[in-house]
Amino acid sequence: MTRRPLVLLLILSALLNAGAALAQDKGSVNPKPLPPLAHPNDPRLGAKELFARKLLPSTGHAHVIGSYVKGCIGGAAQMPVNGDDWQVMRLSRNRNFGHPDMIALIKRLAARAHKDAGWPGILVGDIAQPRGGPALSGHASHQIGLDADIWLTPMPDRRLSREEREEMSAVMMVREDRLDVDPKVFTPGHVLVLRDAAQEPAVQRIFVNAAIKKALCREARGDRHWLSKIRPWWGHDYHFHIRMSCPAGAAECHGQPSQSEDEGCKPADLAYWFKDSVLHPKPPATPPKPHPPMTLAQMPAGCRAVLHAPDAKP
Repeated sequence: MTRRPLVLLLILSALLNAGAALAQDKGSVNPKPLPPLAHPNDPRLGAKELFARKLLPSTGHAHVIGSYVKGCIGGAAQMPVNGDDWQVMRLSRNRNFGHPDMIALIKRLAARAHKDAGWPGILVGDIAQPRGGPALSGHASHQIGLDADIWLTPMPDRRLSREEREEMSAVMMVREDRLDVDPKVFTPGHVLVLRDAAQEPAVQRIFVNAAIKKALCREARGDRHWLSKIRPWWGHDYHFHIRMSCPAGAAECHGQPSQSEDEGCKPADLAYWFKDSVLHPKPPATPPKPHPPMTLAQMPAGCRAVLHAPDAKP
């Protein structure tokens, strides 16, 4: 690997790990509304400032525009904050919106986690903002309502308070040396929940820490075809990230290329992730200059209409 790609890789790793840390940040029981923008039509204004101020989805049918890292969603559905076998966390973020197919998938997964793993239910993290788009913190993706974070901490057998949903932290699943999972907290139930998620036909990828992928490769029994969807990625020590394919007929949705159906469990498949330079990357000698935020003009053209569409009824 040449020096430039290596530096870019280290920067990406740092950014993704920062995002994972933000995912553990506590929320606020009484969040303050964002102040009005002094110059909302300034073409240099970051699109994240505009999308973060939309508190409700747009009217109309659900439609996805753009990609996971540059796009939006019109007519999003809201994940109810409570169900028989799920609870939504960090309510102050207002990121429990997504494509109706994603909302339905999470509900199915919650029921299967209860049935197959014996969990009381699942804890749901970020899906997307009411109209998708870039967020003020925490993610580069989650922009089109087809990404969702599910905590690896089982739901408690009781209704969490608003305070607990903002302040409770997820459990770290990875051993301190980063080379494997912590057997005190990572259980056969986790294998079953991840299997259930990966067996959903519309799921394209599931991102986990490499140590979790390693454990799944070791512990999965029977049909192992689902392991091909489980992908190692930085930062997913406390939660797993579900990514769905573009819905059928969504012409404006730009998904990812098809991936290999190989299990990804060979030593060569995992060796990279356990190199010391990857587990403990050294920061670049010269800190990178921050990039200017993505503007509305840089997003797909249809996102302007989604942003300015009337609010759906709450």
